[in-house]
Amino acid sequence: MGSLYAKNLKKRIKTLSMRNLELLTYEIRDFLISSIGETGGHLASNLGVVELTVALHRVFDIDRDRIVWDVGHQVYVHKILTGRAEAFHDLRHYGGISGFPRTAEDPSDVYNSGHSSASISAAMGIAEARDLKGDDYNVVAVIGDGALTGGMAYEGLNNAGNRQTKMIVILNDNEMSISDNTGSVAQYLSKLRTSHTYQSAKNIIRERMAKIPRVGDSMVQGAERMKNLMRYAVVHSSLFEELGFKYYGPVDGHNLHDLIELLEAVKSLDEPVLIHIVTKKGKGYLNAEKNPGRFHGIAPFDPETGALVEKKGKTWSAAAGEAVMDLAQNDPRIVCISAAMTDAVGLGEFSKTYPGRFYDVGIAEEHAVTFAAGLAIGGMRPFVYIYSTFLQRAYDQVMLEVCSQKLPVIFMIDRAGNVGGDGETHHGVFDLSYLAHIPDLIIMAPKDEDELKEMTEYALTLDGPVAIRYPRGEIQKLTLDTAAEREKIPLSTGKYERLYGDEGSQTEIFAIGKMVFTALEAARRLHDEGIHVGVVNARFVSPIDEEMIVNAAKRGAAIVTVEDNVVTGGFGQRVSAMLAEKGLAARILNIGWPDEFVKHGSVGVLMEHYGLDTGGVTDRIRKFLDERTD
Repeated sequence: MGSLYAKNLKKRIKTLSMRNLELLTYEIRDFLISSIGETGGHLASNLGVVELTVALHRVFDIDRDRIVWDVGHQVYVHKILTGRAEAFHDLRHYGGISGFPRTAEDPSDVYNSGHSSASISAAMGIAEARDLKGDDYNVVAVIGDGALTGGMAYEGLNNAGNRQTKMIVILNDNEMSISDNTGSVAQYLSKLRTSHTYQSAKNIIRERMAKIPRVGDSMVQGAERMKNLMRYAVVHSSLFEELGFKYYGPVDGHNLHDLIELLEAVKSLDEPVLIHIVTKKGKGYLNAEKNPGRFHGIAPFDPETGALVEKKGKTWSAAAGEAVMDLAQNDPRIVCISAAMTDAVGLGEFSKTYPGRFYDVGIAEEHAVTFAAGLAIGGMRPFVYIYSTFLQRAYDQVMLEVCSQKLPVIFMIDRAGNVGGDGETHHGVFDLSYLAHIPDLIIMAPKDEDELKEMTEYALTLDGPVAIRYPRGEIQKLTLDTAAEREKIPLSTGKYERLYGDEGSQTEIFAIGKMVFTALEAARRLHDEGIHVGVVNARFVSPIDEEMIVNAAKRGAAIVTVEDNVVTGGFGQRVSAMLAEKGLAARILNIGWPDEFVKHGSVGVLMEHYGLDTGGVTDRIRKFLDERTD
């Protein structure tokens, strides 16, 4: 067996003995635990696919065959086997390798994934392109059972089965997405895993194959091939067979010998094949096996104890869960919906306290939103907790099922803005742009925990759709160190809150959400330079406070907007468009993310690189004001 850093590991894996391949799986697991302990990242999911990934690299030509990984957070083993182990010290860091497949890193990554349930459709497209061009490589899609709750997975299965596209789908069944799987799909897979038909059929096939006379090489080879295929055949009326796939399984996903044997047997079949493997998330690391959800995506930790290197304060997600808990005690209409991320969005306690009023619908954001619309029509007050990047998948439902009917659904949009190491597929920097133009949707962005609670309470008093967006990570608290003493201004739709300076300021910064703190610190720095600016907490993105903004423009004040969202179509451009419509030629600077897919890296590094940290915002305002006086 060779080191994981060996340049020729990709070739050597083809010739290693089975014993050395198994030793390699232990070396990979040790490396993952140690490396991710230092950098943070997705651990449990990668520990669960070590044997599968080694088997895929053993059987297929990684430089020619195409493997599409659903979501893609489980490709660390693949990256190790393709010569990137030495780059793991910079995993998910700015300028380092991504935690997801990226073709720019290595052509064997094939497909830039990041969201769930898309692998089968993508793999089918690749396979159909192969056939149209007369090529002959293999195409494999690796999808988890959690992703199988997403409707797009069935769209792909339905179409590929109908066309009989030659491809292999590997269903990695570990009984989890990020939270425990729920629903009929999970129950169906559980039945397949425990099927007595499967157990007895497997034993009968083995017994009968053992009795076949070994006469001649052709008979032996034919018998072995039949055994390799038939030993895994299970319920003949399975859902997957009804959809047109040849089904094999369930297979022990940690039995390297069986995985290699089966993959070798099916790769030459000229039809769609689905292999159902059963794995354990967090396999080989007891801390992750006991708590796979916690180790799904984790910050740097101590490999011995599993404890985080740095203890974190209260997160926005936790605060958002607590806010609805307080309201639910006195309002039986409140129900909460999660899309496979119960604990991640802060609803763990709610799900235990009010199990009859909580729904985890799986990775099914479109269903979650339309389901919420039905609940609202029925007289309930649904709170829908979904990450900003995943709410994009339900854009049509937000617009037509909820907003066009003016239904009182409250969207709790988690991980809005820059989310750091997960990179371009996970940054929530587009939600203000794709939501703000929807009629009748009120959008709020709190600056701190107190305001998040106020907004949650306020949303419940409104009779139409509301979105509250908040960032990832720890909550900052507004103190008198960063803002002058002020009288608390209660929430009123579309009304802003002055935090710094007075109404006569010749420069006004209108800041959204967590960027309020950046704006306040920038104002203090500019004040020390003799530049006096006001800071306004623009609590509402839609509707905007036209009166306050127009008054600032009419008195000739320069206007600066600061947001953790792309500038294009965001809060700042809404302000600019409103003033232009009113014929006010105000001087405006919009600060936000550029019109591009922002790469991965720590939040702080990315904010600094793009000029969105305190220093960057201060410099940009200073330059803007200097240009004005030239």
